[in-house]
Amino acid sequence: MLVGMGSALFVLGGSAAGMSMSDLSRVIQGLATGIGFIGAGAILKLREEREIEGLTIAAGIWMTAAAGVAAGLGRIGLAFLSVILTWIVLAMIGRIERAIAVKEPR
Repeated sequence: MLVGMGSALFVLGGSAAGMSMSDLSRVIQGLATGIGFIGAGAILKLREEREIEGLTIAAGIWMTAAAGVAAGLGRIGLAFLSVILTWIVLAMIGRIERAIAVKEPR
């Protein structure tokens, strides 16, 4: 929630300060880059060669920022739709992961 609100605040603050759309686009580019670094910090490579965790978390952080930017730009419908679609995708991924975990003996 804080990532989404922070992203919206950066966009709203720039807009309220009278920034042009080209200036706001640079703010959004900076947000996308910065959130990418936060997401990269959430990704962990574990001891086994092909064992990585946190990719879904990183993508969720990035989507949260994107929804915040959409809300900050006044595109509330787009922000709401993206949150709903993200929620559906994450629910499907959870079910698929549980199904795979049941089939794979440890």
